[in-house]
Amino acid sequence: MRICSYARLDGRNDYLQFLKQYGVDDVVLSSASHPDAAQRFSIENGDKPGAHWDFLDLVLVKKRCEDTGLRVIGIENPLPSCCYDRAMLGLPGRDQQIENVITTIRNMGRAGIPVYGYHWMVNQPGVTRNSWRTSLTTVGRGGSQVSSFDMKIAKHSPLFRDREYTDEEMWANYEYFIAAILPEAEAAGVRLALHPDDPPLEKLGGIPRLFHDFEGFQRAMEVANNSRASGLNFCLGNWTAMGTDILAAIRHFGERGQIVYGHAQGVQGTVPKFQECFLDEADCDFFAVLQAFKAVGFDSVLLPGHCPHTLYENEIGGQGFVYSVGYLKGLLKAVGF
Repeated sequence: MRICSYARLDGRNDYLQFLKQYGVDDVVLSSASHPDAAQRFSIENGDKPGAHWDFLDLVLVKKRCEDTGLRVIGIENPLPSCCYDRAMLGLPGRDQQIENVITTIRNMGRAGIPVYGYHWMVNQPGVTRNSWRTSLTTVGRGGSQVSSFDMKIAKHSPLFRDREYTDEEMWANYEYFIAAILPEAEAAGVRLALHPDDPPLEKLGGIPRLFHDFEGFQRAMEVANNSRASGLNFCLGNWTAMGTDILAAIRHFGERGQIVYGHAQGVQGTVPKFQECFLDEADCDFFAVLQAFKAVGFDSVLLPGHCPHTLYENEIGGQGFVYSVGYLKGLLKAVGF
């Protein structure tokens, strides 16, 4: 197993070199990694033809990473406001959004990028964060700043759209989406990796959140007929906040080869109230988790994220991230990866 990061691109590839200095060898692209993200994935253009990754853009970005010694293993974090929110809600224009996703997947296959990370979370229009939080400045260890969620506050949120949606609608829309993109992913040699709902609630803003518990993920795999091309982005922060048996979930999905890769986030507490933290003080036993991953033969990447902000941070929060990298690399060595 290896440690992964998002690829932040600048004119001099400084961040990519920074990752190599700390022993990171794999990166994931996000919408922000696109050379023309502001225009290509804007809210205004998100449901129009062209809101996808072109083959040449993928090749050029991948080559920049490879020139710094980094492998591009996937793309994730398509924002719902500019990628496939109409597909999630079954609205007019969803077929164009799905076609944009398919075009990206086809081009990923051609460019040799093997994983498409996606989610099924609908937030307010215009919100650029996939993770919904009630605080970004909660005081953590030693005065660090962390994000947190409190349902006592969130329950007062207005509807995210013009009405309430039902579980049945959201599942029907998900099945429609998967039926369209799964054959394309299979043909392209690209694996789909489903991220949990964040926060993992039954409903938020009047919209059901399908992937907040074990049963939701199991149903998602069944919707895809347990295809090899369909799997999970196993986000340990969200699984911790669910309050479920993480090790049992790893055994279940891992033994079936359905864990594509993972996220490593420290969380204290469970819904309805939790906060993020440093990995070494999280409720999740990361050592036991890595042992469980090894036992089921999982050998992909873990991507640390949502790290606390500390003193002497740079503009991208490097201190908390490299702390997570070092912590995980030590555990991986202890487990024998």
